[in-house]
Amino acid sequence: MSLFDTIRNTIVPIHKEGYPFVAAFFVGSLVLGWIWEPLFWIGMVLTLWCAYFFRDPERVTPQDDDLVISPADGRISSIQMVKPPEELHLSDEPMLRISVFMNVFDAHINRSPMRGRIVNIVYREGSFLNAELDKASHDNERNGLVIDSPHGQIGVVQIAGLVARRIVCWANPSEPLDAGERFGLIRFGSRLDVFLPAGAEPRVALGQKAVGGETVLAEYGSSKGPVISRRS
Repeated sequence: MSLFDTIRNTIVPIHKEGYPFVAAFFVGSLVLGWIWEPLFWIGMVLTLWCAYFFRDPERVTPQDDDLVISPADGRISSIQMVKPPEELHLSDEPMLRISVFMNVFDAHINRSPMRGRIVNIVYREGSFLNAELDKASHDNERNGLVIDSPHGQIGVVQIAGLVARRIVCWANPSEPLDAGERFGLIRFGSRLDVFLPAGAEPRVALGQKAVGGETVLAEYGSSKGPVISRRS
C-alpha cells in the first residue's frame, strides 16, 4: 500500500453514527484524568481509536454489472457453497457465499456489492459469538438484505460479532442501490456474508485483505475459472 493510500484510509471523515461514541470516550478521558492524570492520556488514545473505527473513507467503485464488489473492509474468511438464511427466502439450494471478517481496526461502513433494488430487509436476533466462526452465520444477531441485481437476487447479511452490539442499516425496502453505495455499519467487530446466484466466479482467495467498495469479490460471465493463489 502506498503512502497516499495509507493517508487516505487514515485521515478521513468520521461517520455521524460515531459522534456519540467519540464524545463519550472524550468525556470519559476527562473524568479519568481528574482521578489520575495518566488515565487521561490512556483515555485519549482510546478516543482516537474510536474516531479511527468510525472513519468513513471515500472509495472508487468499478461500475460494472458483472462484478461483485466487497461490501466491507476486512479479511476473506470463507468462500464456499452454503444455503442462505431461511428468512431471506433466496434459495433452498446452496449458493456461493463469500464472507468478509472485520476486526476492530477495519473501517466498518457497509456497502452494496452490486447495483440493484432492495427487495427485502430482515432482522433476526441472536447470539454474539466470534464472527469468524462459521456457525456465527446461523447463531449470531444478523440483518439481511435481498437485492434484485442484474444477475438475480443476491443476499447481503450483516452479522454481529463478539464485541459488536448494534447493527445499523439506514437503507429501506424498494430503494435502489449503486454498487459501492453505503447502506449501514456494524459497531465494533463483525462480518459480512454475500450470497450469490449461479454463474459467479470468485476473484479473491481465503485470507486476502479486501477493501470495501473497491475489491472485486466475484465476477459473472468470465471464462477465466477460479482464482489460483499462493502465499508469498
